[in-house]
Amino acid sequence: MTIQRQCGSWAQIRRSAAWLLLAALPGVLDAQAVGTPSAAPSTTPSTAQAQAKPETNKPEASKPPRNSDRRKAAKLFMASSKLFLDRRFEEAMKGYEQAAALDPENANYPRAAEVARGHAVTALIQAAAKDRLLGDAAGARAALEQARTLDPKNIAVSQHMDELGDDALLGQTKPLYEEQSTNQIGEAEALAPSTARHSFHLRADQRQTIQQVFQAYGLTAMLDESVHPMQVRFDLDEATFDQAAHALELATKSFYSPLDAHRVVVAGDTRENRQRFTRLEMETVYLSGLSDTELTEIETVAKNVFGIQKAKANPTSHTLTLRGPSSTLQIFNATLRSLLDGRSQVLLDVRMIQVSHTGARVTGVQLPQTMTAFNLYAEEQSILSQNSTLVQEIISSGLASANDPLAILAILIASGEVSSTLLSSGFAVFGGGITESALEPGSATLNIKLNTTNSHALDQIQLRLQDGEEGTIKEGERYPIQTSSYSGLSSNSTSIAGLTSSGTSSALSSLISSLSSSASIPMVQYEDLGLTLKTTPRVLRNGNVALGVNMKLDSLSGSTLSGNPILNNRVYSGDVIVKEGEATVIATELDKTQSRALSGTPGLSEIPGLSSLSSNDKEIDTSTLVIVITPHVVRGSQAAGHTAMMRVEKGAGVQ
Repeated sequence: MTIQRQCGSWAQIRRSAAWLLLAALPGVLDAQAVGTPSAAPSTTPSTAQAQAKPETNKPEASKPPRNSDRRKAAKLFMASSKLFLDRRFEEAMKGYEQAAALDPENANYPRAAEVARGHAVTALIQAAAKDRLLGDAAGARAALEQARTLDPKNIAVSQHMDELGDDALLGQTKPLYEEQSTNQIGEAEALAPSTARHSFHLRADQRQTIQQVFQAYGLTAMLDESVHPMQVRFDLDEATFDQAAHALELATKSFYSPLDAHRVVVAGDTRENRQRFTRLEMETVYLSGLSDTELTEIETVAKNVFGIQKAKANPTSHTLTLRGPSSTLQIFNATLRSLLDGRSQVLLDVRMIQVSHTGARVTGVQLPQTMTAFNLYAEEQSILSQNSTLVQEIISSGLASANDPLAILAILIASGEVSSTLLSSGFAVFGGGITESALEPGSATLNIKLNTTNSHALDQIQLRLQDGEEGTIKEGERYPIQTSSYSGLSSNSTSIAGLTSSGTSSALSSLISSLSSSASIPMVQYEDLGLTLKTTPRVLRNGNVALGVNMKLDSLSGSTLSGNPILNNRVYSGDVIVKEGEATVIATELDKTQSRALSGTPGLSEIPGLSSLSSNDKEIDTSTLVIVITPHVVRGSQAAGHTAMMRVEKGAGVQ
């Protein structure tokens, strides 16, 4: 272990030194070119004068850096490069900038500073992304601010800042049913009595008493005939208009209804008079998020519970038109607002990741499986007889004698005129004379092969659901399955030989063949293959979210004898409770296949310890599906959650 560490450190030192030398080589060459007079090209006096003449009109060049500054810059460059390799990019960037300030003529120093700046910004962006996934918004914002300070014009930093702002907006809850004065056409004119206090000590009939009390506050009372002139005693001290009007209603058993700012109508307090004289206001409530059934239910509640008989729901525009007293409409609006605010909304961030892995490994030695034995004399005579023409040419040219067949055979093989599979590999000779034979073994193969493939597929879907609403996600394809077929047996002609007219058996057979060859129309039913995910979020009292998950995986697993495919499905159902903003992970293994093939010599490959003499072919294929669901409550039922639960015990009061 010690030797490996030393070798690894020496290899790292060699790589660092090579990289630093390559980076500093242009600067060294520049320094040599400036400091060595012999390196400058020779010029003629006329050329030197021509080159020096334009310099008279230019400002004086900046003073070149001193040799000591160059040495300091080189040392800073080397030290900063070590910091760069240790991933301390900001410190390396500052060192490169100091080196560039000491030696402005070396262009490598500012380039290295820009490279270090880019690496520092990238590292900060990655750190911010990690903090964002962990829920540390403050840490992510600080890292991005530091990255923006290093590179204010970086587009990636601005994009991540925008995404951080979007996350902050997701955490804010907004009420769905808001009171906005801009949505109101106008209010009824309010009564404007005097704010002064008055005292009353009256002994008169009801009609005169009512007129005097309203006249004291600057109002004119118009009396209905249902107010009878009965004697009444009315004593009241230092009363406001509301106090005096309420006392007057109790004393005279009447009520008033405003006509405008300074006039009222007064009538006897009966149900009929209330319906006749009470001022009604009209209001249109827009309920675009409700279904037709829910609109009908709200209309029924307005009529039966609040007594607003003039209520009409319009399913086309999803509105509810009401006409009733102002106080009743206000109570209805407050009740409806609390009902609508009782349903929270949850944004589900669903990420589906499919990880596939394929690994194949072939190792071992495959020994020769076949051997070929042949007679040398017979093979020699076969080659000579097949090339008799060439043999005669060799003998006539004097290259070999007719009594030396081995020489003739050697000349044929060397010239390339004879080719045989027996001559392509070596062979072993045994025997003697005419029975001399040879044995040719097969080829041996050494297998060392590794093939690995990893693939990832990612899909991200967002669902915005109400509390208790079910959402469905489908990923896959629709596969057609033939359930039946329909064939039309009608003939093109109206006359059918043998049926509608006389004919022969041959004509009838041709008719049957034409009918049997008519096209059939298949009846197809489409099935969903792939993933079907259904989830139902429910917001709990403590702010957590309960997720009901139903997952179904459909796939093809072969076909029957009739050709119809067989569907294979796997179903998962369960509930999980997570905190708002935290993720829950569902993992399933889609497919796993493992195969192994063994090739070797029978008997020898089965001996323990000699398995390496066999060829092992092993392949493993796996496919895993990972589903990550993160709930975000985008609109809560109340600002502080649901009301706290109370337990009531008999004789103990409320706890």
